[in-house]
Parts: sequence; structure tokens; C-alpha cells
Amino acid sequence: MKRNLFCLMLLALVSVANAQTKILNIIGDSYVRNHKRPMEETWHCKMARQLGLAYNNYGRNGGCVAFDRTHDGKYNFGPAMYAKTGQMDPAADYVIVIGGHNDAFKVKDNKDSLAMFRDSLQLLITNIKAQCPHARIGYVTPWYCDYPGFKQVCKTIRQVCRKNKIPVLDNYTKNSVIKVRDEDFRKKYFQGPNDTAHLNADGHDLFLPVGMEWFMRNVQ
Repeated sequence: MKRNLFCLMLLALVSVANAQTKILNIIGDSYVRNHKRPMEETWHCKMARQLGLAYNNYGRNGGCVAFDRTHDGKYNFGPAMYAKTGQMDPAADYVIVIGGHNDAFKVKDNKDSLAMFRDSLQLLITNIKAQCPHARIGYVTPWYCDYPGFKQVCKTIRQVCRKNKIPVLDNYTKNSVIKVRDEDFRKKYFQGPNDTAHLNADGHDLFLPVGMEWFMRNVQ
């Protein structure tokens, strides 16, 4: 009898714990999917594990916020992110968007493409709110890459997110812990010496405290 009562109490505790587990959806590009490495190595997956969050990864290598890349060259990088929000768990408590790197290469110095990015980002946010109505949303920008388009795209991210009262973890700054313009840094913390997008396991560990502090202060 006592053993049965104990088992029932244990099951009840497990059920309560499961009911209280909050859900984190991450949507984005290879910053999210983690390129050639397992997504379990990413800072956001490690953060979710440490905070006891259920974790859903909706990243895709090569993805864009604004541009459909289903038939972009020989690879299928999929539709634009704003068209993929219906894939996400609607019960999410939090949604983090990490995107813009591939868009920046598309935008470069083209004002029309930048306007398209702006409109698509607003649509992405609108669609996330519709799909995940109870979620708090945060946005993580690309790194401080020295290529045309990055400055403009990251400025637009800040503007659109400010308008929608969405906190931004702005990595497009020389003060970022991720020194993407430093060759020696890339050799140590990126997946290759010429890689300007994808952190390796050590890079994710380096960024984890930054990402977690931002999340806990601004999103959670």
C-alpha cells in the first residue's frame, strides 16, 4: 500500500514538473542549425538544457528572413523564414529568431532589397505572434562581419524590433565577444579559419554566458 502511494505521489510530481516545463522555439539559418556540427553544440541548445526548457530547433542552413532559396543554385535552402513559422510549436513560451547573415549577402547595397528585408522581417514577426500567441520573442543579430549589407541589415533589425518592442542581442559591434574579423580568433572558435558564420563547440561555449544573460534579462 505504502509503495503504491509513493508511486502515485512520484507520478504526480513528474506530471506537475512536465506541465511546468516551458518551451523555447529557435528559428533561423545555419547559426541555428549549426552548419556541419550537431545542433546540440550550439549555445542556445546548451542554454535551454541548463534552464530546463523544452527545445525546438527550426534552423536551416542557408536560410533567409526575406528571400526564398528553394531553387537558389544547386542547393535547396528552403523558403524564407516568414513562410516557415507554421512549422513551429504553437505552445512555445519563447521564440528566438537568429537570422540576417544570408540576407546581408543578398541585400549588399541595394535599397530595394533592403526594403524587402524590412517588410519580410515585419511579416516574420507578425506570423510568429499568430503562430505562438503566448510567446515572448527575442532576436539575435549576425556577427560583426566586414561585408557589404551587414551594417544595413543589422540596423534594420534593430529598427523593426524596436518598433515591435522585441529585445535584440546585437552582435554587430566591435565590442562583441565574437571577434569575427580576427583571423586568429576564427581559427580557434569558428568551424574553419575562413568561416565568418559558424562557431565551433568552443565558440558556442564562449558565447553561452552572453546569450544566457541576455535571454534571462530580456526575454525570459
